[in-house]
Amino acid sequence: MSRVHVVLVPGFFGFANLGDLAYFGHVHTYLRDAYAARGLEPILHVVRTHPTASLPRRAARLLETLHIEVADEAPIHLVGHSSGGLDCRLLLAPGVALPTEYDVEAMARRVTAVLCVSTPHRGTPVAAFFATRLGANLLELLSLGTIRALRLGHLPLSALLGLGAAYARLDNLGPNSALLDQLFRDLLDEFTPERQKAITQFLTDVRSDQGLLTQLMPDAMETFEATTRDRPGVRYGSIASRATPPSLGSWLTPGLDPTAHVSHLVYRALHAAASDPDARLPALAPAAVETLRAAYGTLPDPTDSDGVVPTLSQVHGELLRAAHGDHLDVIGHFGDATLKPPHFDWLVTGSGFDLARFEALWDRAADYLTGARRASGARSAGSPP
Repeated sequence: MSRVHVVLVPGFFGFANLGDLAYFGHVHTYLRDAYAARGLEPILHVVRTHPTASLPRRAARLLETLHIEVADEAPIHLVGHSSGGLDCRLLLAPGVALPTEYDVEAMARRVTAVLCVSTPHRGTPVAAFFATRLGANLLELLSLGTIRALRLGHLPLSALLGLGAAYARLDNLGPNSALLDQLFRDLLDEFTPERQKAITQFLTDVRSDQGLLTQLMPDAMETFEATTRDRPGVRYGSIASRATPPSLGSWLTPGLDPTAHVSHLVYRALHAAASDPDARLPALAPAAVETLRAAYGTLPDPTDSDGVVPTLSQVHGELLRAAHGDHLDVIGHFGDATLKPPHFDWLVTGSGFDLARFEALWDRAADYLTGARRASGARSAGSPP
């Protein structure tokens, strides 16, 4: 079997360094088996990236990981989720200068394919909010709540109520800082002392360098798009995601579960923050338009997002698939307690993302990355999304 290195790059929810909480855990398992089924021997790596550091620092960390872990001459496939896709693109940009002593070109020439999943190629308005003082506090709270939910399942109702109240007040006054501090301490107390130490270090890293947030603003990403060229000979693919837009009817999605209702409230606030009706987006290629229409029935507009990144901002290179799901659904963080290990949902969005959609998405990804022919019975790009 031919060997290939598959390198998974987290986004700014990049908690790949928190012990047994695996950012890419479900993707890692699926791709390992999918590559083997296509006659390849995959060696999988997960980059321990700087959570909110600048794109050059994150791309340098990616390069350092490759030099340390990818010692042989086997080809490399890069898979970046969220801003991790931008790390991959920047690393491969011809002539790029990164803050590292490692040889960029020697490693970049070994990469044959890149897949960007839910990546903000043209930025996201959420970054502008999280770059504010209030936003920085709420980002820490959301990060801690996400880690808790994906590790142990639903947050306690008391914690969710506090988180929901915080995100319901996305205004200049914001919630009381003492209330936020208390909510943060209550959430942190849910963990063992060892995990508290790891989480505290993670959040210290977040506070120490937040250069990524200003760089992900739509205006800043115009410069990135204009100056970051694709590397000749490398295949670039993307997967876009769109969660069900909040509406009066979406309040019915959580049913009678009070924790689900509060989770949905947080989603509504994030979805509003990610919306930019006046966004300036370039024209899409006809094939991308066809894929988006097949998946969603209509072309998304600038207000559509996965709760973090506008859907139309996520298209770059060949659009492989357009998914119905939120920003973390697509990497396996959707609710399904019947699986072993169970999948825990990030936020309640009513998008209906499930195991069948997850497997269809990553089966298509494996076909693309490996260059395999799609089986005659494989699903089309929009069915099911």
